[in-house]
Amino acid sequence: MRDCQGRDAPKGRHLDRFPTAFDSLSTRATNRPELEAAVKLAGEIRSSGVAVTLVVHEHKRLGRGIQLAMLAEELKASDVGLEFLTGGLKGPHDPSGIVFTVLAAMSGTEREYIRDRTLEGQESARKRGKTIGGAGVTDDDMLSMALHLRDQEMGLRDIAKRLVITTGAKRGQHPSPATVMRMLREHDEQAATAAGA
Repeated sequence: MRDCQGRDAPKGRHLDRFPTAFDSLSTRATNRPELEAAVKLAGEIRSSGVAVTLVVHEHKRLGRGIQLAMLAEELKASDVGLEFLTGGLKGPHDPSGIVFTVLAAMSGTEREYIRDRTLEGQESARKRGKTIGGAGVTDDDMLSMALHLRDQEMGLRDIAKRLVITTGAKRGQHPSPATVMRMLREHDEQAATAAGA
């Protein structure tokens, strides 16, 4: 038998008594029909007087922040139990307990923590001279032409259509308007710094 993540269920578990939901969507997704259907089914079965426990592979699959808190309230209202198969919270849990409160707080800050660590890593790489992102497609000739076209009061899209990338894998293509905007902004910032010095 497979669990809701498509992994082999541990021996001795009776996951085959009820349909399992295959929920492989990101936990950032706000619309998760498989999870919603599983929770609804659990509530319906519980309302008939049968004790129900929703079994989840890991707590991260339930969602983040307010979504997790709302799910906890729904399970609590339906008197549906919860069990995690892996992780530090492995085992059965009562939705009215402190575990859900802690989970909601942890999952809300987890995304922020990952973002902060990513930005720190990028900054560290820049300080070491590493380039973040793809290879640059702009050069001095492209900048000169872009400045000339901007002086003629052309918009970014029109400027981008008239410029051509001369090196690299995108040779012969036009740069995006965002690339043109970034190139012109960097030029203006450097010119302002030089004028202020």
